[in-house]
Amino acid sequence: MKKDTFRVVTRGANGQLRIKDYGSTDKILQMHTQIGVDDCSTDLDLRGLPVFRGLIGPMSEGKTVVRYESPDVFEAMTKEWVAQPAEKKRRRRRKPGTNELAPVPAEENATSSEDQA
Repeated sequence: MKKDTFRVVTRGANGQLRIKDYGSTDKILQMHTQIGVDDCSTDLDLRGLPVFRGLIGPMSEGKTVVRYESPDVFEAMTKEWVAQPAEKKRRRRRKPGTNELAPVPAEENATSSEDQA
């Protein structure tokens, strides 16, 4: 799907996030100098999009939005994202003598010697 919204996220003088959406990169080019193009993103829709001096990006935000962030916003958002607690994953084990899966109690963290064989 084509990315058709270009979002620039910066921080205002009062510390609030400022989010501005554009229909193309033309307006962004008036404010920032293009220093290259993205040629290594795993999201193929981002490849070939401009890289701007003073902005981190392009980054995918949903199916149709390309996001650029100022370095301070990028750093703050990354710290918030890293600080979020990870979801606990539950392992499932087969019930003895059947092909059904049974939940493993949360307190059972280490694998037994039977499981390793």
